[in-house]
Amino acid sequence: MDLLDLLKATGGNDTVGQLAKAIGLGSSDASKLVEKVAPALMRGLQKNTASDDGLAGLRRALETGGHDRYIDNPALLGAAETRADGNNILGHIFGSKDVSRNVAAAAAEDTGIDASLIKKALPLLATLAMGAMSKKTSHGRDLGTSAKSGGLGPLGDLLGKVSGSGGLDDILGMARKFF
Repeated sequence: MDLLDLLKATGGNDTVGQLAKAIGLGSSDASKLVEKVAPALMRGLQKNTASDDGLAGLRRALETGGHDRYIDNPALLGAAETRADGNNILGHIFGSKDVSRNVAAAAAEDTGIDASLIKKALPLLATLAMGAMSKKTSHGRDLGTSAKSGGLGPLGDLLGKVSGSGGLDDILGMARKFF
């Protein structure tokens, strides 16, 4: 299951359309963007949840963050508060703004979409990812307590087999070494 599938499975049928509207892209370009950027987001989450402490942090965020509101009401993607929440999420996932910038630059090269639009989309996409994961895990309650013994629960398929990120994954790996 990829992020687009997860969004649809959790009721986020109009989320890509609202993302497109919020950043000024067409729906097909927004879908292409999600497909290119989502693996880097998922890889960052995967690395963060490789430890029990990281898994506990994700569980707390899913339990208390109220991120499912972005799936239930995708019109919120246009709100400044959503962008701020998304930037906080990106800070946890990537660790630095430089990593986010590098991910945006690589996605721009891969998709032909202007990097400034991708930079606008990243925090919104992060909120959608957290919202979908919150719904999928019953607000984190379906996650285990040990990262080593299947702690990701229903997110195991999404985070356990992240692929297709190509250059974005390489950028994420290289950038994390410096931060």
